[in-house]
Amino acid sequence: MKSFLNEDFLLDTKTAQRLYHEYAAALPIIDYHCHLPPDQIADDINFENITQIWLNGDHYKWRAMRANGVNESLITGNASDRKKFEQWAATVPYTLRNPLYHWTHLELQRYFGINELLSPATARKIYDECSEKLKSPEYSVHSLIKSHNVEVVCTTDDPLDNLNHHRKISGDGYSVKVLPAFRPDKAMEAGDVHMLYTYISKLETQSGNAISDFNDYLAALKKRHDFFAENGCSLSDHGLEHLYAEKYTEDEVKQIFTKIRKEQTLTPHEIEQFKSAMLHNFSVWDYEKGWVQQYHLGALRNNNTRALSEAGPDTGYDSMGDFSQGRALSKFLNRLEADGKLTKTILYNLNPADNELIATMAGNFNDGITPGKMQFGSAWWFLDQKDGMIKQINALSNMGLLSRMVGMLTDSRSFMSFPRHEYFRRILCNLFGNDIENGELPNDIKWTGKIISDICYYNAKNYFDFDKAK
Repeated sequence: MKSFLNEDFLLDTKTAQRLYHEYAAALPIIDYHCHLPPDQIADDINFENITQIWLNGDHYKWRAMRANGVNESLITGNASDRKKFEQWAATVPYTLRNPLYHWTHLELQRYFGINELLSPATARKIYDECSEKLKSPEYSVHSLIKSHNVEVVCTTDDPLDNLNHHRKISGDGYSVKVLPAFRPDKAMEAGDVHMLYTYISKLETQSGNAISDFNDYLAALKKRHDFFAENGCSLSDHGLEHLYAEKYTEDEVKQIFTKIRKEQTLTPHEIEQFKSAMLHNFSVWDYEKGWVQQYHLGALRNNNTRALSEAGPDTGYDSMGDFSQGRALSKFLNRLEADGKLTKTILYNLNPADNELIATMAGNFNDGITPGKMQFGSAWWFLDQKDGMIKQINALSNMGLLSRMVGMLTDSRSFMSFPRHEYFRRILCNLFGNDIENGELPNDIKWTGKIISDICYYNAKNYFDFDKAK
């Protein structure tokens, strides 16, 4: 019987162990999509205690605590940090077979050297030990990132962001590249006319130019796109229920924009047309700059309206959706391809029922020039666990070229989430190792090791080419 979380964790065979330890473990990390707060990186802060770095903002843990019967006051409420941690420690033993059990103990090991299991019996000791270490320079944000051999971090930023924090990080000479990613979801959210009207007004104030029609709006957003590029950005990102590819004319979109500026209610068809027009323009700008565009598809957000009103968005009340993805995605990508303006693209899905759909759709639009131009992105959000990763890897293996995949990302708000790259690498090596030992792949460790190294690091390094970023 193997001991829990030993050096060969998740590695079933000698071949898998060799592949991981010799070809994957030591590689740098390119974390090309996350939600880390740039201000905390810029200020190189130290967190006061483990609750602040580990529980604050982590809706994965919050959902588990609610399922375990923990009162909201001890999750997102006004309870002390110690009490919140104690409730998390009381929840952890009940997370067996949930990925949180693995992540929790992997992070305690990797960051703090703690091998004890978290429980009510160990909570006080672990809280005190971790909180004391977090006060030292070795546990500042910069040090935490560098401790995991991170080479690049890409945050997720609204077009209105002034990027002052990114400029400070760059100006201070921090050895890890911390780059912005253009996330214009709010700029196209025509389903909430009042919110969009307010957003346009903010953009108007920031740009110093009146936005009286749709062309003005595009020009102002294009200026922000240019500004992001000037500050090292080479990625965009969109979080959508599904792609929007409704037919529209320029006159129709101009009329819809006029209604938005008057805060008039739009029809469902007009909402679809506006979103379609905005997405197409964003994608064309990405192509013109040679950016990579990312689409995170399939989340059904804010399901619990009572909780939304009390706790706000992104607090653990989202789920998988069952949206139709194929036809609109095909139309959207095909229009760009027909115009010769389809840039490198990564597609992520939240519903595993769409794995093969996304894998095969991506394969429709490779150009025979750029290896892996169209990417079926790594398992995302609720799928970011052992079973979800294996299913994504298998779908990509069967329908495309796993060997050209750009690897893992954290998609996290926590500075303690970088072991998710290790988790992915172990699972990947285990799959290859098992296939070799089963005789399903040749026992060519050198070539297989190269493929694994490419997936874990080199493909992303070549695909994004962050070396040219400012």
